[in-house]
Amino acid sequence: MAIKIRTKNGDVTVENDVIASVVGGATIANPGVVGMASRSALKDGVNQILNRENYGRGVVVSQQEKGLTIDVYVVIQHGMKLADITTSVQARVKYYLNAYLGLQVPEVNVIVQGIETED
Repeated sequence: MAIKIRTKNGDVTVENDVIASVVGGATIANPGVVGMASRSALKDGVNQILNRENYGRGVVVSQQEKGLTIDVYVVIQHGMKLADITTSVQARVKYYLNAYLGLQVPEVNVIVQGIETED
């Protein structure tokens, strides 16, 4: 599903892969986030951390009446405070989407798929 944005000069279509790249970059920039995880952890491999080319597998974009809803699947570093990390991810994702794509996102859901421990 692509997002259409109407501007004074015409329409702009933003593909989900572009949104996923922006969301992924915003997410991994947060201290305590090890990486993006697949939304289908059991199907794709529980411990798999996604690389930049696969961020789309860890981001779900859906359009609601109130606007876009973004679901972000992450792996967190052990020993970090989950509430602080997830709040930071939400704020940074909203900021990046507004700054880079001009999108106002009322809802960002962070789903912790795993915690990476030091071995």
